[in-house]
Amino acid sequence: MGSQVADLLYWKDTRTSGAVFTGLMASLLCLLHFSIVSVAAHLALLGLCATISLRVYRKVLQAVHRGDGTNPFQAYLDMDLTLTREQTERLSQQIATHVVSTATQLRHFFLVEDLVDSLKLALLFYILTFVGAIFNGLTLVILGVVALFTVPLLYRQHQAQIDQYVALVTNQLSHIKAKIRAKIPGTGTLAPTASVSGSKAKAE
Repeated sequence: MGSQVADLLYWKDTRTSGAVFTGLMASLLCLLHFSIVSVAAHLALLGLCATISLRVYRKVLQAVHRGDGTNPFQAYLDMDLTLTREQTERLSQQIATHVVSTATQLRHFFLVEDLVDSLKLALLFYILTFVGAIFNGLTLVILGVVALFTVPLLYRQHQAQIDQYVALVTNQLSHIKAKIRAKIPGTGTLAPTASVSGSKAKAE
């Protein structure tokens, strides 16, 4: 599944990636002007019209003795969609793992286990308040879809230059983070001093 998504984002098959990208963008642009109920109903109606038309076409071919009239979707109808007990348990375990991981991360940030991390998240939410004032959620989703289908391809084409700039930015952020930790009490920077003073006390 992951390799198929990667192939889509890297445009390995131009026709398939173009079709998926066009379909996503058309649906999202429709949502900008119509309600989600209306868009979903029209998409479902369009899909039903396409499948019914193909089914009737096969029946017509059978009537004029040019086909056997079999359902063109019979292969999909014969697919076994039931999950075994092992598959169900594995899926439930994966879902539970993701839920626990998410809850742990939320606890880490919102209960201030690490002050710097919580401050960074607060800064991110503060920036998002300005982003939300300019763009609505659907516009951000559209921009995200465009980025998904363009950024990976651009990164592959200019990987060396991008990695160089990312490394520079990462180093600068690490220095800034270290300076902030050094100025905030209780973030672990005083631990070495405390251990040294403790060892001196034992020596005395």
